[in-house]
Amino acid sequence: MQEAMQEAALQRQNGNSMSLIGEDEALIAAALKGSAHAWEKLVKRYESKIYNHGLRLTGNSSDAMDLMQEVFLGVYRNLHRFRGDAKFSSWIFRIAHNKAVDMNRRKRLMTSPPKFSEEDEGDEFEKFPGKANLEPENRLGNSEQNVRVLKMLDELNSDQRSIVELKIFQSLTFDEIAGLQDISENTVKTRFYSALKKLKVVSEEQNVLS
Repeated sequence: MQEAMQEAALQRQNGNSMSLIGEDEALIAAALKGSAHAWEKLVKRYESKIYNHGLRLTGNSSDAMDLMQEVFLGVYRNLHRFRGDAKFSSWIFRIAHNKAVDMNRRKRLMTSPPKFSEEDEGDEFEKFPGKANLEPENRLGNSEQNVRVLKMLDELNSDQRSIVELKIFQSLTFDEIAGLQDISENTVKTRFYSALKKLKVVSEEQNVLS
């Protein structure tokens, strides 16, 4: 009985995922035919996710807004290149990742330079705010807890920070992150667990997750 319930839940989850993918594809097709309404709807589906993604990577709302605008400009210019061989969400986050890397190089946003260096459970992060489709007035940077989260993430180097963002907040798999960043899955796991250990130390020192 329990196995049947789990299977049914998995089927519903897969069905919801396929529904979202189908909606994305329909909106993309309409936008490519010149529908401004379809393009606006596609933007609204992802703007908060991309904004919050940028905010956690940069720690700065102004830069996060600039990043979001750059991402959607890039998507608009290259939408005809999307072939559907990957999820649209994966495609747009690849663009966001590349834009964030470029922005980091240009503006040196991180407090410490990137370290291209490089296992524990992540229970401490159950209290982190989850994925959010938020209206502008409720964006990530508004709450005191989220300000603390941003300060904690600032303790990580850019590689670790990006992977923590994608894994914890965007719920991507290690394999998906590896594909986005063109690195091996083992490298993703190493950086992720190293980041968790570092954040655990920081959280214990600051007592921000108690």
